[in-house]
Amino acid sequence: MSPTFIAAYLALFTAVGFGFLFLNLLVGKFLRPKAPNQEKLSVYECGEPTIGSSFVQFDLRFYVVALLFIIFDVEIAFFFPWATVYGKATHLMDPALAKVESVEVDGVAGPPTLLAAPRAIYSELGVPPAAMPQPAADATPAAAAREIERSAGVLALAAILDILVFFGVLMVGFAYVWRRGDLDWVRAVGHERAVPRPAPTGGPVEEREPALAGS
Repeated sequence: MSPTFIAAYLALFTAVGFGFLFLNLLVGKFLRPKAPNQEKLSVYECGEPTIGSSFVQFDLRFYVVALLFIIFDVEIAFFFPWATVYGKATHLMDPALAKVESVEVDGVAGPPTLLAAPRAIYSELGVPPAAMPQPAADATPAAAAREIERSAGVLALAAILDILVFFGVLMVGFAYVWRRGDLDWVRAVGHERAVPRPAPTGGPVEEREPALAGS
């Protein structure tokens, strides 16, 4: 594909895009109803009439609280996939869940095979069929089930340790912003005002009473 063809294609795409927008705006200008009144021409914000001037200085605390909420809210969202993995691991650890069966052929017990229920759990965990645990041909169904329960216990323990580390890091950040006072809507400044300020290098400045207005 030559550069000339690409440039012509981009120019055609841009022209069609601008033409489509211009045509729709032009048709809307002639077809839409015109009923200007004081209510329709008034400025509003989220359906509510504005109060005061729009040129105001927003308090920085709004943004700090919003950022902290977004940060911790996103971190808490990671608990949901962890809970899913941990729940499925504990489900595989349940001895009441049938995991392996051995089919008899001509009165002879065949090799143990994984049942559909644990296969579905492994599939929901993202394990491909080739990587699913396959019982040994000479193992009994009870021994194969215990091996699956043991591996599921290792997965559950790893999940617990993982979430403890994650939650610990989250709590360190939470303690940091709490210690800084970022979670306080009105931060205390009494201690800062009580700290004595150093005197100017030219010597102490003599305090004077404020002059009266008009004097």
